[in-house]
Amino acid sequence: MRKLFGTDGVRGTANTHPMTAEMALRMGAAVGRYFRRDSSGAHRVVIGKDTRLSGYMLENALTAGLTSTGMNVLLLGPVPTPAVGLMTRSMRADLGVMISASHNPAEDNGIKFFGPDGYKLSDQAEAEIERLIEEGVKPAQAQNIGRARRVDDARFRYGERVKSSLPRDLRLDGLKVVIDCANGAAHRTAPEVLWELGAEVIPIGIEPNGKNINLDCGSTQPRVAAETVVAHGADVGICLDGDADRVVVIDETGRVADGDQLMALLASAWSRAEQLKGGALVATVMSNLGLERHLGAQGLRLERTAVGDRYVVERMRDGGFNLGGEQSGHIVMSDYATTGDGLMAGLHFLAEMVLTGRKASDLSHQFETVPQMLKNVRYGAGQLPLEADSVKAAIAEAQAKLNGQGRLLIRKSGTEPLIRVMAECEDDALLAQVVDGIVAEVEAAAG
Repeated sequence: MRKLFGTDGVRGTANTHPMTAEMALRMGAAVGRYFRRDSSGAHRVVIGKDTRLSGYMLENALTAGLTSTGMNVLLLGPVPTPAVGLMTRSMRADLGVMISASHNPAEDNGIKFFGPDGYKLSDQAEAEIERLIEEGVKPAQAQNIGRARRVDDARFRYGERVKSSLPRDLRLDGLKVVIDCANGAAHRTAPEVLWELGAEVIPIGIEPNGKNINLDCGSTQPRVAAETVVAHGADVGICLDGDADRVVVIDETGRVADGDQLMALLASAWSRAEQLKGGALVATVMSNLGLERHLGAQGLRLERTAVGDRYVVERMRDGGFNLGGEQSGHIVMSDYATTGDGLMAGLHFLAEMVLTGRKASDLSHQFETVPQMLKNVRYGAGQLPLEADSVKAAIAEAQAKLNGQGRLLIRKSGTEPLIRVMAECEDDALLAQVVDGIVAEVEAAAG
């Protein structure tokens, strides 16, 4: 069982275990030893980060740990998470590291690892790295200590790669686009890419100060972006999160479309163009039942996985599928990227607007959602509210009530100390009843 790693790397409050400089040093040494298979001096690792203040501390500690095992470190600076996956492979690195807590607030941070193929690590690899962290590793001999240097063109390399995923010669001339960068890793890259493609760009969330990432902005808080779209008469809004691996789209009326609607659009478009491999979309158990019905009506399948974009990617690779993602806005297009890429997905939405001549409001509402309710309950360290008999009984009762009318999903968050209670049902009253009943018991058990 993994103790440090969640659904997306290691995450926590900065300067609190496990997000301390000491642990980052040990993680760097452990993962450096894991990927440094021989004694040659050609081993290298790329490190990217978002704009959190604690990123400086963790970057330096990771660099010290990695170089102590003989890894040469290439520091990319602030870049989106998908850029690290890209650069790991394109620069023939043995390992990629992203320092980010994604959509979490600024006081949190996290560390994600990518293998030499640019994909996130498997559960088995993470378990082995945890073992090395606990046991400690032998450092390299003095003459074999690694070096570290800055890479100045990382965001430009990434920007060109993102643009190259669009149809050749496609331009965004005439489109007025609001881009919300969440004061995060894409605060320079995203506006530049949109402008270079010809769009009129209205950027917000582009003034990071180390403490304002995801603060009242970005994909999890799109209110300001929606207001900006309406106020400026923009054609569309694109909201990224702090590390730009997820996206939501805002139409010209200010209505927000989540990842399920975007995946529905892309799956349908790719199917018509005979580009959708395997006749299926891969998504998690959180995706709305309406998406599954929408795809089924077109003869397409929805392949469900556990929550986490890396599980989506694993299923895509195993099944030979090329489109997947999460309701939260991670959209994975494996023909072009190894992980969720918010900017790339946003560009492909804009491409559909250009190619079809239709408004964002037409394209961003592909299906009617089945009423869904999601509530989160925070719990304290060492607490196991899902093990309480009262909670188990409430869940069993809810499942019996929903039998044949909807579905229920209860899970621990892999990135925060939260119990997520989600249900879907056509009967709004029953939906609220089952969710609120379980939430009340979880809160009591966590109290």
